[in-house]
Amino acid sequence: MITLHHLLILAGVGHFGIVIASLLVPFALDWKKNLAPLPPLIRSMMWVYGIFIVLATIAFGTLTLLHAREMAAGEPVARSLAAVISIYWGARLLVQWFVFDTREFLTTIWHKLGDHTLTASFIYLTAVYGWAAFR
Repeated sequence: MITLHHLLILAGVGHFGIVIASLLVPFALDWKKNLAPLPPLIRSMMWVYGIFIVLATIAFGTLTLLHAREMAAGEPVARSLAAVISIYWGARLLVQWFVFDTREFLTTIWHKLGDHTLTASFIYLTAVYGWAAFR
């Protein structure tokens, strides 16, 4: 039987898949060319924001793998962490749907598959952590 604990372990591992996808973004979106016209400060900020997002994703995955049992058991601090992670990925999902217009970059089947896989991942993470936090 699949339990919340199992779903959280899968979510924790899934964060590292998102990290791999994040590491491919500068190449897939050709940041070198597309960010070149920007002032140096703005270019640096894009890289720093990207690095912080990757670090947060690694932290969420690591904390989940270390504390999935506590999250599944409903321990208060673990539920709070699950709430933060659920809200984070829920917000990221809303950005995916209503802010980002990715059509010009979805030129290959691989980019389309990656886009849909990330969207499905954001839905999964929002739902699983939401269940752990708000049940």
